[in-house]
Amino acid sequence: MRRNLLLAAALTASILPAQAQDTASDTALIGELMAFHGSKAIVEAMSTHCYENTGLDGAYHDAAANWYLRNVGYLDLADRVINRLGGGSEGQQRTAETYGGSQIMSAYNQAPDKTVFCRTFLEQVEGGTLDIDKQLPEILKRAQEISAS
Repeated sequence: MRRNLLLAAALTASILPAQAQDTASDTALIGELMAFHGSKAIVEAMSTHCYENTGLDGAYHDAAANWYLRNVGYLDLADRVINRLGGGSEGQQRTAETYGGSQIMSAYNQAPDKTVFCRTFLEQVEGGTLDIDKQLPEILKRAQEISAS
C-alpha cells in the first residue's frame, strides 16, 4: 500500500507541473488568439477613419468587408480554441480590440501624409497583407492543430 501511495505521489508530482505549464501556455495562447480580434479592429477602425477622411471613398468599406469575408473563419477558429482552452478573461477581447484600434490610430496620427497612409493601408487590406494568415501564421497554425485534435 505504501508503494502505491509513493507511486501515486510520484505520478501526481509529475503531472502537476505539466498541468501548470499547460495552463500558462494556454493563457499565453489565448492572449495571442485575441490578436485576431485586434487585427479585425485595426481594419475596421482605419477603414472607417480613412473613409471619412478621404471624401467618403467607398473602396475602404468594400476592402473592410472583403477582409472580413476572407478572415471570418480565422476569427471563429480563434473563438472556438479560446473556449476550448477555458475562455479568455472578462473584457480581454475588448482590450485586444481597443489596443489594435489605438495602435493603428497612433500610426496614422504620426504619419506625415495622412492621404498616403490611407492609400497604403487600403492597398494592404485589398492585397491581403493584413489578413490573419499573413500577419499571424504561427498562432493560426497552433489554433488549427488544437482544433483538429
